[in-house]
Amino acid sequence: MKVTLSALDTHESSFTPLVVIELAQDVKEETKEWLKNRIITKKKDGDDNDDFLSMAERQFIIKHELENLRARDEKMIPGYPQAKLYPGKSLLRRLLTSGIVVQVFPLHDNEALKKLEDTWYTRFTLKFQPIDRIRGYFGETIALYFGFLEYFTFALIPMAIIGLPYYLFAWEDYDKYVIFASFNLIWSTVILEVWKRGCASMTYRWGTLVMKRKFEEPRPGYHGVLGINPVTGREEPLYPSYKRQLRIYLVSLPFVCLCLYFSLFVMMIYFDMEAWALGLHEDSGSEWTSILLYVPSIIYAIVIEIMNRLYRYAAEFLTSWENHRLESAYQNHLILKVLVFNFLNCFASLFYIAFVLRDMKLLRQSLATLLITSQILNQIVESLLPYWLQKKHHVRVKKKVEALKADIDATLYEQVVLEKEMGTYLGTFDDYLELFLQFGYVSLFSCVYPLAAAFAVLNNLTEVNSDALKMCRVLKRPFSEPSASIGVWLAFETMSVISVVTNCALIGMSPQVNALFPESKTDLILIVVAVEHMLLALKFILAFAIPDKPRHIQMKLARLEFESLEALKQQQMKLTAENLKEECREGGKEKAP
Repeated sequence: MKVTLSALDTHESSFTPLVVIELAQDVKEETKEWLKNRIITKKKDGDDNDDFLSMAERQFIIKHELENLRARDEKMIPGYPQAKLYPGKSLLRRLLTSGIVVQVFPLHDNEALKKLEDTWYTRFTLKFQPIDRIRGYFGETIALYFGFLEYFTFALIPMAIIGLPYYLFAWEDYDKYVIFASFNLIWSTVILEVWKRGCASMTYRWGTLVMKRKFEEPRPGYHGVLGINPVTGREEPLYPSYKRQLRIYLVSLPFVCLCLYFSLFVMMIYFDMEAWALGLHEDSGSEWTSILLYVPSIIYAIVIEIMNRLYRYAAEFLTSWENHRLESAYQNHLILKVLVFNFLNCFASLFYIAFVLRDMKLLRQSLATLLITSQILNQIVESLLPYWLQKKHHVRVKKKVEALKADIDATLYEQVVLEKEMGTYLGTFDDYLELFLQFGYVSLFSCVYPLAAAFAVLNNLTEVNSDALKMCRVLKRPFSEPSASIGVWLAFETMSVISVVTNCALIGMSPQVNALFPESKTDLILIVVAVEHMLLALKFILAFAIPDKPRHIQMKLARLEFESLEALKQQQMKLTAENLKEECREGGKEKAP
């Protein structure tokens, strides 16, 4: 993009840029004028008091207004007859897909960002994160992620402490891990229930705990024939539900099944590599071949990460093509697609080793390799590599700004040029997914590899700082989004249920437990199933006994609802009294001679 210096040379000293719209280099003047007029006509009169709305909230409002610019009578974008429009089409989305608008992003507030960094990650000390400051700068959704990351890290510490002594025991004595596995299932239940309570307290303090999604506005990518919503009476695109269902069941579902089959095919190739490495080691027995035994697992871990990322792009395209009306529905379908594939892709080999091959030594080796390799790759790809590239780009921008002789606001120019080249933050999806898979590695096979929790804690201690660095210095500032909870990512609960079944099955397979039932394996299976059902019942009892919202929050919400109803009654009584007065006044006029 060729930056127009005059656009940055503002004479108003009070001008505070909030959002940047980057246009393509050769955009026609009539297109610029048309877009500017459409934005101006969307502007509403309101309170410009900076103390009332934070910068993040004002940026969110601008984004909301831009995304809800929709075509009405226009048949095409002025100056671009090939860019067709039809009623209800999102103008911003069409401009982006046509290449007329390159990107739209909010600017960082350098002063506020510096204050946030000083209390967040610049000093490498063990301390609580400034969650309220993060919320004030990035919004509730990102603050909830960092709050959950911090909470999950602290919650892993008891598992790590208890798991370390178990590492000193003989690996084959799996009956010694019964207590550890039992603690694991209680731990996985309690931490999620306690998180719900802490999350409710945070979101109540932020004013987002009670969010009505029923009348959520259509997402920007949603398209259809412009019509009237029968519930709200507003004009918006309408799209038949049966067409969406056909796309889901006839295209998306078969594609997901095909990807799952391909994942299993790659897994079998991995086992062929394991067999080859093991045979080579048995033939030679050298130190080099003993190291070679870990190579197939490392290669497979890298392939898993690549497949997960490629599948993510395909899942996003399919979910967008399904044309969901609400952003929440879009996110739910996308997360479901990605979770199913990632779960099978990451854990299928471990289940196969545990319950088909029954090779506990290979299971321990594969679990450790997959966990550690995935953590290292995520740290490099998500933070270290982008930060290094960003530093190099920053040096080039500095030189370019110093070479300028024009009378412009060089600081603003440097900021815009620097930030427009930054990567785009794609949301908390990948961050939660990483924690979800980590939770699976820790909870599913804890009785085989108790050190998993310790490695997870070490990773998360650095993850907090690397993610903070990524948000502040590596990626563009994301638009803030209000949120009441971590939403569908409470799928952690499903993982904890699977972990109960897995750990009970592994303990039932141990030689020590099998020795107790030398004659009848049926009795062993029945006892293991009975114990598993008892543990699941205990888990659900704990989940029911621990309220999702603290008592004082429940009371405050009840009081708010009561006060709202009372205010509505008072308003209705006032309107009724005014109507009666008006009727009496009109009646008196009619009786007058």
